[in-house]
Amino acid sequence: MTQTSLSFLKGHGTENDFVIVPDPDNTVELPASAVARLCDRRAGIGADGVLHVVRSAAHPDAAHLADEAEWFMDYRNSDGSVAEMCGNGVRVFARYLQYAGHAEPGDLAIATRGGVKRVHLDKTGDVTVSMGRALLPEGEVTVSVGTRSWPARNVNMGNPHAVAFVDRLDDAGDLLTAPPFSPAAAYPTGVNVEFVVDRGPRHVAMRVHERGSGETRSCGTGACAVAVAAIRRDGADPAATGEPVTYTVDLPGGTLVVTEHPDGEIDMTGPAVIVASGEFDTAWLTETAFA
Repeated sequence: MTQTSLSFLKGHGTENDFVIVPDPDNTVELPASAVARLCDRRAGIGADGVLHVVRSAAHPDAAHLADEAEWFMDYRNSDGSVAEMCGNGVRVFARYLQYAGHAEPGDLAIATRGGVKRVHLDKTGDVTVSMGRALLPEGEVTVSVGTRSWPARNVNMGNPHAVAFVDRLDDAGDLLTAPPFSPAAAYPTGVNVEFVVDRGPRHVAMRVHERGSGETRSCGTGACAVAVAAIRRDGADPAATGEPVTYTVDLPGGTLVVTEHPDGEIDMTGPAVIVASGEFDTAWLTETAFA
């Protein structure tokens, strides 16, 4: 980092919160240690992750997508690890582009490591993201909390999920550490684990341990994975019925609405809010005392 200070913003989508670092030309280095310090809730700004805002053409991971999407969401988990995709993050990223004058209400495309996501910015404040299609890998998966275990549905939304239906959300425990799963080969790079209960017809509630972040107030890809798992469990596969299916998903931080279409495409709708802006001292991020 050559700058002495950098601008940042803070935003959230159903209380899944992010530090936003605008960097159109990809000149800012964000090593894992810097990301972890930004996300520290006591010694830093505090967030579930960092949205590094870069033009696709300026980033080696997204240059091949520049013709489809001007902007790339270089997303990092709160521990500094790189993630393929973050559904709530995409909504907040889109809201930031509007806030900064880079986008107008309506449709736009955003590049992610999970591919190009189509986004609709509604004038009322909600943001809808086309999340792509879910992959449903074969094989049985089990997740555990303490001495209890549950079968889980393996769902991939560009990142891996294990969805377990339980009697009570308290069954998930404190979710401070990653729930064990088996077989290990099912998720070689770790997994996001969702614990789900029914609230009513096509209405569920969930808690989630996000890989690299711990328990979060909301997870967009997790909500989509939960909806897909519930749709299959309930025998309402849109590919078979020819009709779209919509589930309401309650999370600790709010509510998301997820629709799976007959062609497999999944839409997720929910709020996205920019709450603050400021500057941080780059020297603070590189202090040796933090290492």
